[in-house]
Amino acid sequence: MKARVLAAAMLLTTAAVPAGSAMRIYDDPGGQIGPYLDKYQALRQSGERVEIDGLCASACTTLLGSVPPDRICVTPRAVLEFHSAWDPTASGGQAASPAGNRLLWAHYPARIRSWIKKHGGLGSRIIYLRWPELGRMYASCR
Repeated sequence: MKARVLAAAMLLTTAAVPAGSAMRIYDDPGGQIGPYLDKYQALRQSGERVEIDGLCASACTTLLGSVPPDRICVTPRAVLEFHSAWDPTASGGQAASPAGNRLLWAHYPARIRSWIKKHGGLGSRIIYLRWPELGRMYASCR
């Protein structure tokens, strides 16, 4: 019994995140979706908060559906950038990725999907969600 209590205490100690601990996003241009989903799954499990204080573009925005919304805050400098997922072509160009778009879409909460639809959807045109509208969707960082 004593060993179980000690093991439980050790587990809680190693899983705890100091109060006020937060990951700050301020200039993230995005990239491949898979590594972002892995990073944000680990972040979700850590209990750490996320402060968006600048650009969070492309695959970076998958954090919106990966981390609980009550652990995300935004500043007036926060900007979310959305566009269609794409794959590189043999000639060095870009081709739209329907599978990538489905993955992005699956990692956006309903209010973000609604906003994206209202602004033309995920396409080749980049759309930006900024303050103050963003501040009405997420808590303000204090």
